[in-house]
Amino acid sequence: MNRKLRVEELNRPDIDAFKAMEKLPVVVILDSIRSFHNVGSVFRTADAFRFKEIVLCGITPLPPHREINKTALGATDSMEWRHEENVVQTVQKFKEEGFLTLALEQTENSLKLQDFELNNANQPVAVILGNEVFGVNQDVIKQCDYTIEIPQEGTKHSLNVSVSAGMIMWEIFKKLRY
Repeated sequence: MNRKLRVEELNRPDIDAFKAMEKLPVVVILDSIRSFHNVGSVFRTADAFRFKEIVLCGITPLPPHREINKTALGATDSMEWRHEENVVQTVQKFKEEGFLTLALEQTENSLKLQDFELNNANQPVAVILGNEVFGVNQDVIKQCDYTIEIPQEGTKHSLNVSVSAGMIMWEIFKKLRY
């Protein structure tokens, strides 16, 4: 029989130890995400995979906020984050710094998530997630190295942004760590 582990048995670092740890070279950029809960969920997932930073752009809500904290569960304290007003300029800066830029969006030439490969595990990655209604800004898509699409076969044309974030973040984590 399997026994559920207690929190103490998981050997997780405290916030100070986490902040001192080397991070994976991954930045998550949220472009005008409206839902506080989606933002909190992305913080929590980025913490789980030890990503470097979250950049909140446009109208994306900022911590500290109790509605973000409901899903972040303290990850707003452990994760590095900042706000940038203009997502197009932000993505351009990351490109100039040598980041591989990935927009999670359905486009004419998007790569299926399962087909995307990271050829250089040392190259920093910036993944851009767009607004719950409008998706990733077309001007951002034009400057990204790739657009990645999560295959879907049901009647709905999209997934919740925090679910999508978790899926692509897990895939990037696997490609960098395993």
